[in-house]
Amino acid sequence: MKREDDFATRRAHLADLSDEQLKDRFWQLTGQVVDPLLKLGYEYTSPAIERSVLLRMGFSSLEVKDIVQGALERGLLGHGAGNIVYKLAKAKDMGIRDAGLALAQGKYWDEAKAMF
Repeated sequence: MKREDDFATRRAHLADLSDEQLKDRFWQLTGQVVDPLLKLGYEYTSPAIERSVLLRMGFSSLEVKDIVQGALERGLLGHGAGNIVYKLAKAKDMGIRDAGLALAQGKYWDEAKAMF
C-alpha cells in the first residue's frame, strides 16, 4: 500500500507565515503540549517525589526529611521542594546547599512562603 503524499495540503494553512510567525506558532503549540504536564506536576507531587529531587540536589536523607516536612506543613509542597530551595537561595544571594540547610534547621520559612 502506497501512502499518498498530502504534505502540500496539510501545510496550506502555514504557507503564508513568515519565519518569525512560524517560530511563534511553534512555541504556542509547544506550550499547549507542556502546560498539562506542568499542571500534573503541581497537582500530583508527593513527599517521596520531592525527597527524591532534593537527594539529587545533594542533600542527605536527614536534611531532605526536614525540608520536605517544612514545605508540607506550610502548604508549599506543590511548588516543589527543590524550587523552594532554589528560589530562596537566589533571593538571599546564598548557595543552594546553604539555603536548603537553613530550611532544614527551620530558618527562612516565612521568606520562602512569601515568595509563593
